[in-house]
Amino acid sequence: MQRPKSMAAAALLTLSWLGAAMAASSAGCGKDPTLGSQQYTLQVNGQQREYILKLPDSYDKDHPYRLVFLWHQRGGSATKIVQGEDPNRGGVVPYYGLPPLANNSAIFVVPNGLNAGWANYNGEDTAFFDQMVETIEADLCVDQNLRFSTGFSWGGGMSYSLACSRANMIRAVAVLSGAELSGCDGGTDPVAYYGQHGTSDSVLNVAMGRQLRDRFVSNNGCTRLASEPNPNGGTSVKTEYEGCQEGYPVTWVIHNGDHNPSQVDQGSSYPFAPQNTWDFFSQFT
Repeated sequence: MQRPKSMAAAALLTLSWLGAAMAASSAGCGKDPTLGSQQYTLQVNGQQREYILKLPDSYDKDHPYRLVFLWHQRGGSATKIVQGEDPNRGGVVPYYGLPPLANNSAIFVVPNGLNAGWANYNGEDTAFFDQMVETIEADLCVDQNLRFSTGFSWGGGMSYSLACSRANMIRAVAVLSGAELSGCDGGTDPVAYYGQHGTSDSVLNVAMGRQLRDRFVSNNGCTRLASEPNPNGGTSVKTEYEGCQEGYPVTWVIHNGDHNPSQVDQGSSYPFAPQNTWDFFSQFT
């Protein structure tokens, strides 16, 4: 990994991280919450928007939690993410399989797209994100250094869009079979990046996923690979890039499947995306 060039630089880096940590708790910490695990509506630029919240069991108003956004695919909905769809038909396990792995350490936010997607015209979905963050953190206790975003397909595109435009707000993203579908306003700052794609993707070619990854390989100062990783037959291959800026890793998972968020490795019956995603997110504390 790259290191500061001097002890002074190292000290400044340490102080910046300590300052961020000291200012991490949201305004909702210490308050009796009015929000709970249910669906809510917001008015954003004259449009009614919906999202579903899932709070940890025995929510503690004095404990700052991770805040994790889960964006659905084209034609999907927040309800389908919450309830899950048949993984054998390209669907998702509930909440992308993350709550059991989080072990009550996170608040999950599942937004609902306009026209079942995330076109983000004139930044309307980014504005929705901003307002959700403001509303949730005014009421609930959130560690503002630990906001995350993931999604499949168009939901992955929306997570990528936030990595581009809200790098100062998002700690890490996990993009599952995504492409640049929701825009990339900015896109020059580092964000911890996990990407996953199938070499047989018939909807969004694997080259599209590699293009997203490579932006953050560059932004994060990682060492480029001499050759593209390939799946090991029916087993996915995980590559953790070297040389990345401290605190901004890039992980890439390649598999031989189609456009599927619930791809499994040969000999397994459970998708590998949930564990990979949570391992990536939970390294940040």
